[in-house]
Amino acid sequence: MNAPDTFQTAFFAIPAGSTTGQSNGKRYVVSRSELAGGKSQKLVAHELGGNDYISLNLYLTRNSGALLRPCEMPAEKVVKFVLGFRPDRQADSVHI
Repeated sequence: MNAPDTFQTAFFAIPAGSTTGQSNGKRYVVSRSELAGGKSQKLVAHELGGNDYISLNLYLTRNSGALLRPCEMPAEKVVKFVLGFRPDRQADSVHI
């Protein structure tokens, strides 16, 4: 499945590395990794205090564009998760 522009915008708004946040009324810990010089992206999310799990790969190809590859789940589930995800606000740095 080609990833729509709205999906890509929401996906890249998720910070690289690990973060926490909410999507569709549930809290998650999310890990987003860049591989192959940024040409491949991996996202894994685990619901905090629950059983929900999200896993996907996003391949940025020259000829075919952005290809979304969910891992053993419907594309609709990962799209809904990414479009709904809101990272927690990071605490302001305190300088002493």
